[in-house]
Amino acid sequence: MSSKPLNVLAVIGSLHSESVTRVVVNHTAERLRADGCAVDVLDLGKEPLPLYNPDTAEDRPAFAALKARVDRADVFILGTPDYHGSISSALKNFLDHFWHEFAGKLFATVVASHEKGLTVTDQLRTVARQCYAWTLPYGVSFAEKADVKNSKIVGEAFSKRLEMMIHDTRVYGAALAHQRRADLAGDAPGFMARLRN
Repeated sequence: MSSKPLNVLAVIGSLHSESVTRVVVNHTAERLRADGCAVDVLDLGKEPLPLYNPDTAEDRPAFAALKARVDRADVFILGTPDYHGSISSALKNFLDHFWHEFAGKLFATVVASHEKGLTVTDQLRTVARQCYAWTLPYGVSFAEKADVKNSKIVGEAFSKRLEMMIHDTRVYGAALAHQRRADLAGDAPGFMARLRN
């Protein structure tokens, strides 16, 4: 494996000023940094994206810088509230801006939900599959007040599940990043072949 640090882009897909999604994604980012990962946090509440328009998105002044952040990432932590059984419009809009940039990379999902967030997690898995990305074989969901209170993680079972996700993100993210680099540099006929320069 490479000694290069794992690059993680943690995306906060909530615009709410007191978002519990933000609390959990920032906690996850700090834990991954403590484990030696290079973590970039994209808070869509603080760095809003215009609605995706395929005719103009790549021409916008900030697009090149955002694309570079996405290109650099080996792993995406995708945090979203559960809105009517679906992902937030802010996160969906971010995902709409990219496609090839996700191929061969890992998605780890965090969903704030009072209903376990299963449909939201499934939707994020669908996005990953359509973009030739990988996902952890589970998502992490949590409920406000039961698991996060006063900007702190308080749920014991949730805390353990989050630690499992942090570990798995680092371990499997590194394995996939190593293989992705090898596939891009090699000549094997795998699904990454179409992205070779």
